[in-house]
Parts: sequence; structure tokens; C-alpha cells
Amino acid sequence: MPDPHALPLHIQISEMLIREIQAGRRTDGDRLPPERQMAQELGISVGTLRRALADLTEKGMLERVQGSGNYIRAKPDARSVYAFFRVELLDGGGLPTAELLSLDHMDKPRDLPPFGASEQAFRIRRLRRLNGRPAVLEEMWLDGACADSLEAQDLSESLYLFYRERLGIWISRAEDRLGQAPVPDWAPDAFGAAPGSPCLIAGRLSWAQDGRAIEFSRNWIDTEVATYVARIA
Repeated sequence: MPDPHALPLHIQISEMLIREIQAGRRTDGDRLPPERQMAQELGISVGTLRRALADLTEKGMLERVQGSGNYIRAKPDARSVYAFFRVELLDGGGLPTAELLSLDHMDKPRDLPPFGASEQAFRIRRLRRLNGRPAVLEEMWLDGACADSLEAQDLSESLYLFYRERLGIWISRAEDRLGQAPVPDWAPDAFGAAPGSPCLIAGRLSWAQDGRAIEFSRNWIDTEVATYVARIA
């Protein structure tokens, strides 16, 4: 059965290619394989692939030359659903997907930095995979003033996309801080690192378009699978 939380397939393919381009796995001027060959390699229809390529073309990351082929046009500022997602596979890229572990409405813990107007928040815990490989444990705290309620079936794989489309909130900037922390005891067996073992953690404070700090998140990254990447152009 299709995952109701998943992005449309052509957007998944487009996002996968954007992340490969940004990671340097596909470079400026590279010619993509013929469409039928590429669709077969990806296990999708030619029609779906063409919709993905059209999305890349609209974003200025692909030049389609009649009678010659499709050529990569690398851009450091590409519009991407996962523009704020800084974790990649060790060899670069990787399409992010998310498995919801829990969704709760509760008081904000004292160990969180101050953010938002409410004393309560929505806590969203997820296991994130890259190309199907468990890579990140994610815990996101959204200020309770941002929504009356959240339902698990409404959440998208990209929470920032969900915030924009369903809550009218744009994440305009974020501050990340890296450190080390033990893997939490709620980590599922599928996550490679065992609870209590040391792990790379990225803490993020995020601001909405009106300047309000509305979200804090923690991401435990399995460094046997993935790493945190920040590119400066």
C-alpha cells in the first residue's frame, strides 16, 4: 500500500537527484542516462521520470537539449523540500523518508531552550532513513501555539512542508549546534546504535517567517551510516 505520508513519487525522484547534485555525486554538465534506461534503473515509469525532470528543469537544475539529452546544472541555492535537512549518507546524498514513532501534546521539558509563546508543545519522534537505511533519530518540539491539534495521519514526511501547507508557517532560518549525547532509550531496534551508546547529536532552533522561534529539534545521527554536512558557497 502507498504510504499516505510520502511525497509524490516524482517529487521523491526530483529531491533524490537534487541531493545527489548537492553532494557532488552528479556534477555540473553531467549528462543523465537516456530516459527509458534511467526509469528502468529507478524502477519507475517514464512518465513519472519526466515529471521529476520537469521539476528539476523548473528549478534551473537541468537543461533538456532536444536530440542530445538531459544535462545537470548545479545550483548552490536550489529550491528543495529538504533544503534544511543536513544529514547525508557517508558517500553523499540519500533520499530522506520518515517513520513516525510517536506524537504527543505535553508540557515543554526544562532542558529545552526557550522558544514559542506556549508552555506546551507537540513532540514528534521519528526514525529517518536515507535510501531506506536507518540513519537518524528525530525528536521535534513544535510550539503549542502554532496549532490547535496535530494528527498523525496528517503529517507529511517533510514536516517543514507540512508546516507551510497546513499551518501557514515557513521556517525562514535555523541554528544548528553539534555535540555528543547518548542514544535515547526510546530508540527502536531498527536504529543501528544501541540506547545509551555515544552518538553525534544536532540540536536545532528554528524561526518562522515572522521572526518567532517556534521549534526545537534533536537529531541523533548514526555515524556508521550518515554524517552531518554544511556546505558554504
